[in-house]
Amino acid sequence: MLSATRPAPSGRGRDRLFPEVSDLHIPQNISTDTPHARPVPLGLPVHAHWRAAAEAKGFEITGRVDDRYHLMLRCAACGTEHRSKLYVLMNSQPRCPNCIEARWREEATAAGLVWLGRDQENRHYGVYQAPCGHRLLRQFELVKRIASGECAHRCDLCHHRKEEAEAEARGWTLLAASHDGAPGYRSYRHGCGHVQRIARGNMQTGRFNCEGCGEGWSTAPSHIYCMRFELPQGAPMIKLGFSRDPQSRLHHQLLRDAGVCGTILRAVDVETGREAQRTEKRLHGLLKRRYPEEIIPPEQYQGLLRVRSEIYSAALEPVILGMLDEIAAAPPRD
Repeated sequence: MLSATRPAPSGRGRDRLFPEVSDLHIPQNISTDTPHARPVPLGLPVHAHWRAAAEAKGFEITGRVDDRYHLMLRCAACGTEHRSKLYVLMNSQPRCPNCIEARWREEATAAGLVWLGRDQENRHYGVYQAPCGHRLLRQFELVKRIASGECAHRCDLCHHRKEEAEAEARGWTLLAASHDGAPGYRSYRHGCGHVQRIARGNMQTGRFNCEGCGEGWSTAPSHIYCMRFELPQGAPMIKLGFSRDPQSRLHHQLLRDAGVCGTILRAVDVETGREAQRTEKRLHGLLKRRYPEEIIPPEQYQGLLRVRSEIYSAALEPVILGMLDEIAAAPPRD
């Protein structure tokens, strides 16, 4: 028996945001079989104008089944038969189930998925296998859009585990979606036991504080860093700063233009964010007094970096790195 993620009953984004692992393995009835057709009693004719209508629409009538309202049609394109209502044949265009399924298979392959069958509980959904091996329940129209390159598929279970790992890396546990249904927010539990609603983007970058224990940038361990920026045009630039997470600071906050290459040259551990802030201000004061000519005007990096000051020419790189060496070598305070 196959299994897949069951979509929510209604609403946009029907697949659950936080499915339990058990929800991802609920047995589903999957079938592509044509409903059983029973022979019709003898004596009921197949009229000539019915045959003409079927031929004009790409089918051949092979017999009558079940009752006086149903026919068996053979598709001229693939040669398979299916049961059809007489009303459908005479008033609209019949569709061959085998040809439709063939198209679904082709779209699944083009989307990087494996077609497993239809979901019998909802005629708009099919069951697919993702490259990761998990089963997905997706709308046919969505898979068609994926195949055309308009969007991409996502495994709910793999995505859920990714968000769990993001939280664990910062000392939190992912609990569920936000209680108010906001798509960008999640409910997390901190190591201190406090439960808090946090934007997932902030969890990724570390730009938030625990409202329970008060741990934030001012009390949490921090770093004094030196970064080097290679701009598309012009000479390299150096930044001195402090951050609880220099990698997050570089990749999620400072770089505005994709053409700028940023590198963390050195990061020195500091006991608290407040101490790091005081140290950073002291170092900037020394640099501005001793090397005012090395300060880069904001106009030279406007639109490239998300800062307005405290950027220096690359000539100060050895000076700033020397300052960080002194900080790292200093004995810890009592």
